[in-house]
Order: sequence, then structure tokens, then C-alpha cells
Amino acid sequence: MSCLRWLLPPSTSPRWAYALTAIVTVTSVPGYAQSVPGKTRAPRVENKAAVTVIQAEDITGRPEREITLNRDAELVKDQTRVKADTACYRQVEDEVQADGKVRIWRFGDYFTGDALQLNMDTGQGYMLNPTYRLEANHAQGKAERINFLNEDEALVLNGTYSTCQGANPDWYLRSNTLNLDSGRDVGTAGKTIIYFKDVPILGTPALSFSLSGARRSGWLSPMPGFGSKGAAELTVPYYFNIAPNRDLTLYPKIIPRRGFQLGANGRYLGETEGGLYQGETYLEYLPHDKQYIPSTPGGSTDRWSIRSHHTQELSSDWSYGWQVRAASDNNYPNDFSKTVSSSTERQLLRELRTDYHGEFWTLTARVQKYQVLQDPESVVDPSLFVSRPYDRLPAINFHAAQYDVAGGFDWAMDSELTRFYHPTLLRGTRMVAIPQLSYPIIGASYFITPKASVNLARYDLDANDATGSKAEQLSRSVPTLSVDAGLVFERPLQLGGKEVTQTLEPRLFYVNTPYRDQSRFPTFDTDAATFNFSQIFSENRFVGSDRIGDANQLTAALVSRFLNEAGAEALRLAFGQRFYFRDQRVQLNSTTPVVDARSDMLLAATGRIAETWGFDSAVQYSPSQSRVVSESYTVQWLPGQKKVLNLGYRYLRNSFKNIDISSQWPIFQRWYGVGRVSYSVQDKKVLESLIGLEYNSDCWVFRMGAQRFVTTSTKASTPIFFQLELNGLSHLGVGSPLEAMKNSIPGYQRLNEGYGR
Repeated sequence: MSCLRWLLPPSTSPRWAYALTAIVTVTSVPGYAQSVPGKTRAPRVENKAAVTVIQAEDITGRPEREITLNRDAELVKDQTRVKADTACYRQVEDEVQADGKVRIWRFGDYFTGDALQLNMDTGQGYMLNPTYRLEANHAQGKAERINFLNEDEALVLNGTYSTCQGANPDWYLRSNTLNLDSGRDVGTAGKTIIYFKDVPILGTPALSFSLSGARRSGWLSPMPGFGSKGAAELTVPYYFNIAPNRDLTLYPKIIPRRGFQLGANGRYLGETEGGLYQGETYLEYLPHDKQYIPSTPGGSTDRWSIRSHHTQELSSDWSYGWQVRAASDNNYPNDFSKTVSSSTERQLLRELRTDYHGEFWTLTARVQKYQVLQDPESVVDPSLFVSRPYDRLPAINFHAAQYDVAGGFDWAMDSELTRFYHPTLLRGTRMVAIPQLSYPIIGASYFITPKASVNLARYDLDANDATGSKAEQLSRSVPTLSVDAGLVFERPLQLGGKEVTQTLEPRLFYVNTPYRDQSRFPTFDTDAATFNFSQIFSENRFVGSDRIGDANQLTAALVSRFLNEAGAEALRLAFGQRFYFRDQRVQLNSTTPVVDARSDMLLAATGRIAETWGFDSAVQYSPSQSRVVSESYTVQWLPGQKKVLNLGYRYLRNSFKNIDISSQWPIFQRWYGVGRVSYSVQDKKVLESLIGLEYNSDCWVFRMGAQRFVTTSTKASTPIFFQLELNGLSHLGVGSPLEAMKNSIPGYQRLNEGYGR
């Protein structure tokens, strides 16, 4: 029956002892290692044939049978180590029995107890009155007994579990059976009660969780909350961890005033022979809404919403994707939105596209269609009416370009073929081709780029019975000449006691485009471009291809940058203005030319002049009217971890004047305050607000607060939230405060980074 062989010389005496501390090494005989039933993964022991080293002040026993260790007994085999006051090691069974201050280390996990029996080969055994500490997430607990089922798995009987440190953890769960499976990274509990500050806060007949904080399938904590109109609701999510790169979350939701809603969110990421793919789809469905009154008699009371996007590479040159957003009715954002962005989204795009790339060209084909959700108040206030964009059925774009060819020339070609559809407005097909040729001249401190291009367009317009217009064809040819030139000067400078490099970069941009009468051309997708620094260096003052602005103009700009020793930009100052040498006759919907001799002035300053301070500012000033047209200022102060203060001011004449303040800041000890206010000075009302408190303990975080935002022109939503997050286990509460805080406060930092799905 002996399964062990002494490496020391054999003794002829049946019993023996060493008076001094002894170290004995033993090894297993092959053929006796037992596999664990039902296990399909490799055991955690790296070397099953590893020798066993024993040590104690007194060692007695019988050769090849049994060894008794007294006073400071210690046994080590591979990654398992046992220490106790006394121990008995049975060589044949490869089993140790220990008593008195027993301590055991297994693969980084640590256990203590009164008594231990453990098979060193299979990892099976038990411990009485144990405490334990897991390496994966520093969890700890105590119990009446732990059964070691194998090298990976332990069954805790009538025990506790917590990720808090110390003898008296702030939170813990107590369960009659708790299975800790390190191999599968999962803890599974039977009848369980969760305690917080020794007060029971939740009971469940079963519970499962990840031991390392990784994603895994199972029920998530119930999420009571309030809808956009303050109605109570309860969500009980279930998470499917389908694969490391795929998951699905179901959101069954009970809304007492409306009915039962089911939501589902699926995410995926992967790779095929052609390349990468990724996507996400979110669905909501509420059958027979008890509160909803359809806009048409006999209409459906079923409410639903969908958001989906997908991108996939079919090869290194070819890809495709889609984007779909849709809702059952105009009131869906008002009734179910939980965020500012979703409540104000009224033009829902549905797009399918594909892209093909060549060596120096790209071909894109897409179809686009919109669903427009009207603000309910637009019936009484026409200014709230949302215009429906044209559908593109389809749009085909081609771009080709080559650089430094034929002695330094650059050439490019952009073309498109688009079919525009609208249920009530003029429809037609537009074909556009824009060839261009340039010759960049670049030196160490200067550049000059002359360029010539021509915009060729043809329209095939359909007959329109509503307006009485007939089918017709229109065409145009508009050439453009431009010259872009600039200089770059540098000098060393001291700024705030630090060595920096200052640049001075003057730039001139001249454009000459002759006038072509385009008043008969439709405006399918064209509007006036926003006047800013990027636009003043473009050749066309319109966005889209339906209008090509006539021009004889010069843009002058001056930029100065301050670069630190690493070459990073610490500060940028910019000034720009456009000068017109003739009237601008081409307009969107008017024949009245613009006769200004010069444009508004643009001034901007942005940078991070210190590690903790950052700012961004832009001003548009009209010299002819001696007034500011628009301005925006933002300042961010980040003096340390979990400390941020944002100040913002935005103004557009005859449109809005808003002030925005947001912050995350420690108040005292472990308490943090968070808040945001967006206030309209012009309308004298709060557009959006958020106020909250957070408490950060070592193993849990508490959040509470409220948010208010506009859902329609006359209505607002005020959801409240509170949440207790138990690190490494789950979170309990009402609403989603973490999401609200991250979306509302730039620079917000989660108090317990590393936790959560």
C-alpha cells in the first residue's frame, strides 16, 4: 500500500525521532494520482510528481507509512503549503492531518482553522472553523467548515464572503452553502442574506458572482427607478456572458402605469478571414401600453424602439456596415428617455453602406432613410416643427488622389451620384464631379500651394404635382482657383520659468470662383457653413453640393503656438479674418447679394498652461456692427484625483446665452459631491441640472442624487437615483447614477475604478 519512497537511508527501527529540527523530502510513486470526477480543465498543480518537503522540531513515525510532526509542523508540495502545531502525514494516501493553529496556502489563497485533513495529491479534504482569503480579489470570510473538493474548488458551509478587509467587514453575505470555484472563476451560493453594517438588506434563494470581477452570466441586481415622467418602474436584468467577445443583457421591466416592457442589448466583437467586425443592438418592446393614446383612432398601443450598428471588414479592401434607429411613435422619447441626448433626438437615421478601397481610390455606396419624431408641442408652436431630411436612395461617392506625381503635382477627383427622395418636396438625381490639381511648394519654414478645380454638376429633376413643376435637367460648371501660403517662425522662450518654443505662423488663403446663377437649383442637402477657423480655409462657403459660392476673397490668419520641451502644445493663440473683393451673389434662397467688404473676426485661445489647468475659448466679433456675434469659453481645473471643476459660457446672438458649471469634488473625509447646472440666461430657466453625493469606502461605494432635463419644449423629467455598489459583488439601488455622472461631468472619475461590468 505504500505510495511513497524515502529519500533518506531506511531505518531498521519501527519508530524513530529526531531531537533537532528535521527536514524530510518525499516523492509520489506514479500511478496513484486520482483525477477529479467531472473535471475537464487541467488541475492547478503544475507538477503532480513534485516532492513533498516536511519540517518540524520533532518528527516520529514508521518508514514508508506514517510521519508525526510536532511543534511548528510544516509540509510543502509544489504550490500547497501547510503549517500547524502538530500534523500527521500518511505516506501511502499522500494525506496530511493537522491540528492547532492550522494555516494553509494554496495557489495564493490563504486559509486558517482549528483542524485540517487534506490529500496533497488530489487537493481534497476539509478544514474546521476556518477563515479564508482569496488572492484573485482579496475576498475573505469565515465558516463552520470548508470542504476542499479539488485543487480549484472549495465548499464553504455556513460561512460568509466579503471583499472588505478587516475582522469586521462593512458588508458580507452569509450563506448555508458557498461554492468557490477558482478554476471557473465563479462563486455560487445557496440561501443567502446580504448584510451591510450588520443589517440584512437583501435575501435571495440563490446567488452567483465572479471571483475576479470578470463578466459572467447571471441575474443582476434589481433596478428600481423612475421613468421620464416620474412613474415608478422596476428592472431585473439578466446577463448572458456568451463568449469573451459576445454578450447579451435582457432587461425585463415592470412599469405599473403602463405594463411590462422587455429590453435586450447584444454586443459582439470578432474577427473572420476577411477582417474585424463589431456591433451592438438594443431593443425595447412594450405591448399594450395602458397610458398611451394613439394619434389615429384604432392605432396600435404597442410601443417599441431599436438602435443597432454594425461594421465588418470583408477583406483588407472591402467593408460594410449599417446603422438603424427607429421608434414606434412621436412620443416615445418623451415617455421613455433617461438621458438628455435620447430625449432630444428627433431625426432617426437608417443607413446601409459599403466601402471599397483601392491603392489610391475609395468607392462608397449607401442608402439612407430618416424617421422624424415630431415634438408634440409643434401642433401649437410651428417653430418646433422638425423638418424631414431628404432620403438618399442611393448615394454613390468616389474619391481618388495621388500625391507628388509628374514632378511634384497632386491631383484628386471627387464625384457622387445621389438619388434624393422626399414624400412632399421636389425629388431628383444629382451627379457631381470635382477634379482638382495642385502643386505644393514646401520649404523648411514656408509653404505655397496653388490649386485649380472645377465643380461639374447635373440634375435630373422629377415632375412634382404638388408644386406644378415639370421634369427638367439642369447643369453647371464652376471653376475655382486658390492659393494657400504660410510661414513658420520659431524662437526659444521662457514661460513660467520653463523653457518653451514659440512659433509664429502667418497664413494667407486666396480663392477666386466666378459667379454662376444657381437660383433654379434645388437645395437637397446644402446649408450655409458655420463660420469658424476650419471653414475660413475652405473654398466654398456652403456645406453640400447644391450651391457653389462665388468668391474673390483673401483669408488672413495668424497662429502662435507654445511648445514644451517634449514638443507638446501648451498654448495656441489664433486670429483670422476674411476680406471680400466683390459682392457675394450666390445665396441659398435669395437673390440679394451680400456686400460686406470683410467678414467677422475670429479669435481663439486654447491650451493647458499648467498640469492642472486647461481652457478653450473662441470669439466671433463683427467690426462693422462693433459687437460680438458669438463666443464660448470653457475652463477645466484638475488639481488631483477625483477633483475636477468645469466652467463654461456659450453665446450666439439672437439664439442663446448659456452658462454651464459642473464638478466632482471631495467634501470631507470619504464624501464627494458631484453636480452640474446648465442655465439659459436668455430664457431665464435651467436647461439641465444634476446634483449628487458619493461615499467611497474601501470595499463599497454609495451614490445618491437627482437629475433634471428637458424632454419636450414644455416638459421636463426629474429622475432620482441612489445606489450602493458592493465591490466585486453587485450594486443595489434606484436608477443609474454612475452613467448620469459620467455623461454630465467632463473629467469625472469613478471612485472604484476596476469594478463593474
